[in-house]
Amino acid sequence: MCHYCGCREIPLIKDFIAEHESATNLAGGIIHALDHDRPHTVGPQLETLARELASHWRGEETGLFAVMRGNPEFTDYIGQLEAEHRELAALMATVDLTLSGDRTELAAALGALHQHIAKEEDGLFPASLIALTAEDWDRSMAAWRAAHAGRTPAP
Repeated sequence: MCHYCGCREIPLIKDFIAEHESATNLAGGIIHALDHDRPHTVGPQLETLARELASHWRGEETGLFAVMRGNPEFTDYIGQLEAEHRELAALMATVDLTLSGDRTELAAALGALHQHIAKEEDGLFPASLIALTAEDWDRSMAAWRAAHAGRTPAP
């Protein structure tokens, strides 16, 4: 994980990274329960993860991703990230925890969440430092606030 460019000091990026850490922790708990044959405990954790990721993705996609998509250099990269969001959301919404195959697929998808997060934190977030204007940052932050009603952003 990169700590050199300074993007982690940007309040919006701090919020996204904190959300990534929360999602990673929740996903780890789900994978642990599945690995230890406790699928009956996964439902509430999965609902929490799905809810947290939904607001996180809404904040990213309507803010940072939307403004960065204006640069053709990032269009395909962002499209792939959004496709990964949709795939995981669909799986979480339809997984049948009573089916071994579904549990295996869920564990694999949650394990792949680490790679997805790395694409954002090590690729897109550092690029945002040079790609975005002050107006773009304001628009991105407004989208984060709209997606996280009642939450206070990082200072």
